[in-house]
Amino acid sequence: MPLAALIAAGIWFLLRPPIAGPLEIGAAAFLIAYGLTPGVRLMALGAGALDHPDARKTHASPTPRLGGVAVIAAFIMVTGRRAVADPELLAIGIAALVLMAAGALDDLRGLSARWRLLLQVGCAAGVIGAGVQLHLLPGPTGHAVDFVLSMIWIIGITNAYNFIDGIDGLATALGALLSLLLAIAAASAGQTSLIPVCAALSGALLGFLPHNLRAGKPASIFLGDAGSACIGFVLASLAIKEDWTDGDPLVSLAVPSLIFSVLIYDMVQTTIVRIASGRVRTFRQWIDYTGRDHIHHRLTVVLGGPRRALALILALALGLGLSALGLRGGAGGQALVFLLHGMLILLVVEILVGAARPRAGGPEPGNR
Repeated sequence: MPLAALIAAGIWFLLRPPIAGPLEIGAAAFLIAYGLTPGVRLMALGAGALDHPDARKTHASPTPRLGGVAVIAAFIMVTGRRAVADPELLAIGIAALVLMAAGALDDLRGLSARWRLLLQVGCAAGVIGAGVQLHLLPGPTGHAVDFVLSMIWIIGITNAYNFIDGIDGLATALGALLSLLLAIAAASAGQTSLIPVCAALSGALLGFLPHNLRAGKPASIFLGDAGSACIGFVLASLAIKEDWTDGDPLVSLAVPSLIFSVLIYDMVQTTIVRIASGRVRTFRQWIDYTGRDHIHHRLTVVLGGPRRALALILALALGLGLSALGLRGGAGGQALVFLLHGMLILLVVEILVGAARPRAGGPEPGNR
């Protein structure tokens, strides 16, 4: 089947029209990622890029990493022609390749959190310099504020996505869903150039998903740091590549915030709890800390299994993301109402998952 998928993708490249539609692009990315993943898995096994089980992790046998290489390769292959004509997309693609290479090195030999963060800062500065940033405030001071907020957004979402990669299929399925929501929001806002790019990323992630989420079996390969960090970076960058509305900065900020609200909630919640409990006292400790206190860990305890946790997180992300579509043409007051609505939903989730602490005996160190 993977070989057939690659052959089909090759035929598509030979016969495709000069301008392919989003469905074609997504399907091609799916076929490429699905076909490349077994080869990447063999490469990871040969190179020793394995995630070994221990007391902190949930998988029972050594599992290959580097799965993100197949996803990013598929994404770059089907968007390469567009990137040449779009400097912003080209910058995102180059940054993704840099982070993928750094992640692969981390999967193989280990890379300190400090170096990973420095690379993320450099890549974020690069794409912002190419024009990928929030446009919220006018004037020189406003531009400086926009730059800082864009840096915080890109680096924050990059790491939030990396942190949520803790159970089979979660980061992959959630990334595909977020890409799809961005594509729908782009269509609603008239940002047609963003639609095929989001379709490519969603298709590539869906092509990897059958290897990462298998019925009755554990994952055959993980995204690894070669995938989770750079995919999160691409998602964060695409979310601010275009303006979501004309003239109302609050709406422009509310749309991506609602789509990515599950990731934002998870990072903010874990950060607050870790600082309040004294487990994290410095920034270095914050970037180095790993724990089993993320939303997927706690929902697994509350719901009795990772598949149920996966389903609930995806449903939550879909519900909050779809609410962003209602902001088309809306004003700042409407955006505030939608944001408040999202916060109330997440408050209910926090009350629910808070029950995991006493039942689990408190958050213990984990694999993320």
